[in-house]
Amino acid sequence: MRILIVEDDRTLAENLYEYLESRGHQCDYAHTLAGAALLLEDSGFDAAILDRNLPDGDGIGLARRLRAAGHPLPLLILTARDTLEDKLTAFAAGADDYLVKPFALEEVEVRLAALVRRAGVQSQARIYRQGPLEYDGSAQEVRLAGQPLRLPPKALKLLAELISHPNRVFSRRELEIAIWGREQESSDNLRSVLYTLRRALGEASGVQVANVHGLGYKLVCPP
Repeated sequence: MRILIVEDDRTLAENLYEYLESRGHQCDYAHTLAGAALLLEDSGFDAAILDRNLPDGDGIGLARRLRAAGHPLPLLILTARDTLEDKLTAFAAGADDYLVKPFALEEVEVRLAALVRRAGVQSQARIYRQGPLEYDGSAQEVRLAGQPLRLPPKALKLLAELISHPNRVFSRRELEIAIWGREQESSDNLRSVLYTLRRALGEASGVQVANVHGLGYKLVCPP
């Protein structure tokens, strides 16, 4: 996952950043709403962690603006405010989840993964195109150079994850969560699905799932 952390407590932000990066995620950090807004001009984030008490305002103000603009980014509010009224206000503003400090870093990651999976289901109606490859999430159909491409369910999930984030490098763990909903004990499971997808795409199309050394996998298509 690529995660935006919006938090003015530098120690807390660093703890979140270091833990999530160690788990294979990509993170960006902002300590103000203004800084977060600039980073969000890049639509490549999968989720955001949003504090409420920030130097230039309440984080739920950003949530309201994102939702008013139709932005579907999953938002996890992370705050010391723990009253029911605080929680209801945040959800009414467009937050997807709410976690009160102090918290376990492991729980933050699990909640983010759940939000991203849920958002992925909601976005399946979109049609994605990359080079000669087209994926229709609503119909669960793939076309390669205009011709239907039949894929087994797990290979279809893998392709859907790769094509929905063009030019992004995915870690093994991220792809396993996308396919099975959890990490796998053996890398053989993902390798098997990768083999199935690569074989279906063939070599003549120029579409490939490339290994990025030390980082993961990326969908590469001809222009």
